[in-house]
Amino acid sequence: MTDAYALLIAMLDGAGAQYRLIDHPPEGRTELASRLRGHELAQAAKCIVVMVKIGKKVTRYVLAVVPGDLLVDLEAIKLLFNATYVAFASRDVAERLARAETGTILPFPLSSELELVADPAMLGHTEIFFNAGRLDRSIAMMTADYLAMAQPRLARIARTAVFEMEGSN
Repeated sequence: MTDAYALLIAMLDGAGAQYRLIDHPPEGRTELASRLRGHELAQAAKCIVVMVKIGKKVTRYVLAVVPGDLLVDLEAIKLLFNATYVAFASRDVAERLARAETGTILPFPLSSELELVADPAMLGHTEIFFNAGRLDRSIAMMTADYLAMAQPRLARIARTAVFEMEGSN
């Protein structure tokens, strides 16, 4: 794997983006990393690689970016791409395409095989946070800088978590 952290820092510096590095104990789970970084969960950029099948012969991969307090809505991605099947990419495929281990995937596509789609709810804060290609360091950057650099396709691909109560219908 290429060092996603080094690529990220080079990209940010090359674009003149304003950002801060935040060192913290190693953590890849969005909720816990957000606590360590000291920000609202909704400001976290949760990054998930999704496999999208269109018919039997075409497979694409989407880098889905949603706020940390929401979940990736696979059905919304299926509709967005007029797909026949969608699923979370296997760990090995996700890590190969993202060039980073699970829990450290960047909200920037580091592979031409990844299509970046971000939920517009990501625009609700002036600053976003994400692990910087490693578990012990994160980035805080201006949302406007992220949008200018990444130029994601914006689409509603997030949903709230639905908890089922035991014994309820």
